[in-house]
Amino acid sequence: MTSAADTAPAAPKAKRDRTHYLYIAVIGAVALGIAVGLIWPDLGVELKPLGTGFVNLIKMMISPIIFCTIVLGIGSVRKAAKVGAVGGIALGYFMVMSLVALAIGLVVGNILHPGDGLHLTEALKASGHEQVSADALPPVEFALSIIPVTFVSAFTEGQVLQTLLVALLAGFALQAMGSVGQPILRGVEHIQRLVFRILAMVMWAAPIGAFGAIAAVVGSAGLDALKSLAVLMVGFYITCLLFVLVVLGTLLRVVAGLNIFMLFKYLAREFLLILSTSSSESALPRLIAKMEHLGVSKPVVGITVPTGYSFNLDGTMIYMTMASLYISDALGTPMSIGEQIPLLLFLLVASKGAAGVSGAGLATLAGGLQSHKPALVDGIGLIVGIDRFMSEARAVTNFAGNAVATLLIGTWTKEIDRERVDQVLAGHLPFDEKTLLDDGSDGDQDVHAELPEQGGEKELAKA
Repeated sequence: MTSAADTAPAAPKAKRDRTHYLYIAVIGAVALGIAVGLIWPDLGVELKPLGTGFVNLIKMMISPIIFCTIVLGIGSVRKAAKVGAVGGIALGYFMVMSLVALAIGLVVGNILHPGDGLHLTEALKASGHEQVSADALPPVEFALSIIPVTFVSAFTEGQVLQTLLVALLAGFALQAMGSVGQPILRGVEHIQRLVFRILAMVMWAAPIGAFGAIAAVVGSAGLDALKSLAVLMVGFYITCLLFVLVVLGTLLRVVAGLNIFMLFKYLAREFLLILSTSSSESALPRLIAKMEHLGVSKPVVGITVPTGYSFNLDGTMIYMTMASLYISDALGTPMSIGEQIPLLLFLLVASKGAAGVSGAGLATLAGGLQSHKPALVDGIGLIVGIDRFMSEARAVTNFAGNAVATLLIGTWTKEIDRERVDQVLAGHLPFDEKTLLDDGSDGDQDVHAELPEQGGEKELAKA
């Protein structure tokens, strides 16, 4: 007689995660790009379109991912007040941390005085004025620019804040519709899965993008620029590191009781992606997916991460502070503390008007100086050569700040599954790299209550 155990179907074989080969390839591509940039600098510069193309592919996915995430998050929440509370806490936190970052940059810049003894040529003056971007808007115009021309143009123009506004309106509308809106929410969920699957496909081009981006940076800057500006670069990197480990690390430990090194281990692939492309936007979709998988609720992730990418730019704040002091020293017109503070507060506001501008750090600095202290614009040319190297530290710091902010705001609003956070950071619930979307993490959301089980993944998430 055949037993039930003999006739039971064999459990399906777990598919191996081959994405670690992808990130090994990225490391190899970065090393090769550095070599090409040093040995054949002209060829390295010509390879820049490879990096630009890859970053553009990622940016193409940002608007639909933000829209789906926010609509699903808000649409599944019963009380609109919860969403408002999350947004209010997030904006308050972002403003405080921006001021802290400015203060730290101010202290370090006044201690190092990295610009002393440099000389400015006419060519550098001209290159400085070229960086003044017309894209950075004054505060009032910036606020109006958040409103898209049409409902669809928010997606076609790639403006993160416009997409955020449209998604918030759609989410609140679906929330008000109640059960009538459930089919729409189910449709948005399927679109989200499609978008994340496309993103997973695009990620396989990361080694090519990393190779082109790094080769172009090294080829255009060269060793001479790095040597002459080493003090500023090293000081900036150390300042960013201290901010992340001391300020953010302490906040995360005190508020959420988490170790920042465990969080960074969980986000290691995203940091590698940022370093290889010099763009924190390249990791935005993955940060949304990973924070949801970690156990932070959809509304908190959907509001905090996209808003933080525009308003929580800690690395950019430190950069603008130190670069302003560096330029004023290099021009032989050092600023007193009384001159520094108004300039930096102005740059704090101006930086919000450059949200989404390509190369926002340098463009915002140039535009802010042009408006508030025009005499310093000449000195922008001094840092053009190494701006891309500094942009990597900016991007990593901005990304780390937004990851920590998501956990902190989730803790303050009690919208975090602490038990799941501990399991994920301990490695017991690995992130699904194949789809970039963990089906099981959403099992407690109302919008998914009627969906069929997705097999082993849901059971694992519930374990």
